[in-house]
Amino acid sequence: MNKVFSQASETLVDLVSGSSILMGGFGLTGVPENLINALLAKGSSDLTCISNEAGLENFGIGRLIGQKQISKMICSYIGENHLFEELLLTGHLAVELVPQGTLAERIRCGGAGIPAFYTPAGVGTEVANGKETRAFEGKNYLLEKAITADFAFVKAWKGDTEGNLIYKGTSQNFNPVVAMAGKITIAEVEELVPAGTLDPNQIHTPGIYVHRIFQGKDYEKPIEHLTCQEDPEAISELSPAELKKEVIGKRLAREIKDGDYVNLGIGIPTRVANHIPKDMKVILQSENGLLGIGPFPMEGAADPDYINASKQTITVATGGSVFSSEQSFAMIRGNHIDVTILGGLQVSERGDLANWKIPGKMVKGMGGAMDLVASADKVIVAMLQTTPNGKSKLVSACDLPLTGVRCVTRIITELGVYDILPEGGFKLVECAPGVSLDQIQAATTGRLVV
Repeated sequence: MNKVFSQASETLVDLVSGSSILMGGFGLTGVPENLINALLAKGSSDLTCISNEAGLENFGIGRLIGQKQISKMICSYIGENHLFEELLLTGHLAVELVPQGTLAERIRCGGAGIPAFYTPAGVGTEVANGKETRAFEGKNYLLEKAITADFAFVKAWKGDTEGNLIYKGTSQNFNPVVAMAGKITIAEVEELVPAGTLDPNQIHTPGIYVHRIFQGKDYEKPIEHLTCQEDPEAISELSPAELKKEVIGKRLAREIKDGDYVNLGIGIPTRVANHIPKDMKVILQSENGLLGIGPFPMEGAADPDYINASKQTITVATGGSVFSSEQSFAMIRGNHIDVTILGGLQVSERGDLANWKIPGKMVKGMGGAMDLVASADKVIVAMLQTTPNGKSKLVSACDLPLTGVRCVTRIITELGVYDILPEGGFKLVECAPGVSLDQIQAATTGRLVV
């Protein structure tokens, strides 16, 4: 009954090569660093790892991949781990990519004893291949199966000797669901206290889910920082390509109303935060478990644990909240978000979106994009209108793997604003300042309606 261990290596005595491991963490936040380091030292190989993503090459799971200890990854996002992407593209690492909300729910269901569930995310994409599809009230859903694993590694801020855990800020992310779904769940905590010390009202993970616990040490807590372009001098120094993106970000801000709940994808959409009027109340929602009140950046709780490490530094001001990733995707699937803004590689004239993969060249993973576009009423795509070699991204039909089918309502580029017509086609709503109709027509291969 004694769950307490003195160090990470002692908790891994029965972990063998070929084991499956669920890993908590999102980006660089809430990562079980001590357990990963102990696993590196142990040298176990042929591991199956289930995690949101693999961080960076030199941090967290990325180090296990670099040492070739992992033979299969089940995840939603590749991100900036270039070694991971290279191994995937060259076939040296088995990878199952899963929409982020689907991954969180598959893990939650595994811990809750629910064998499968239906979700709208991924319908009409390669994610649907080989899966049962069923219609509910006229909308199609995919059957997805639950996930469990031999071990679950989680990282918490505080824990007690009974295994009760409290997470801090956005380090909740995947940790609470991961803790539920391991046959043996091991928790590392920054502070370990006697049973009865923690306030029962503050517990995020009850001790019934945790089998082993120890106090970690030497946490790196790497973070990424927001670069804000509000300074006119800084904007004037941007490259022509970056200036185009800033123009798109400024125009996107006009799509947001006072009081809106908004989800911003990575890339160009994050620039919207620079242009939200200071007298407007906007609540930004992030998939890793954060609701914060804008405009951003702002003064607030500047603790590094309140970091949205997959995108940018965001601090929580009065009225903000943090929660786990499966709760975040309940908000998304439940259509509680007013505006969703994503980047794009292609949009078809019927509103199909491709934004996560170029076969043989680039795979970033779908992250939360498939969940977002499957459930939102208002999906805006922000992108440059042509590729670096001048090929249009507004096309008759997408030839890249789809993120969603008939999901886009509006597209904003550096050249103009377009709506998708019900019968198909790009309706030109407005031209960007200084842009001619000839320029727009030359940069559009899909049907353009003026």
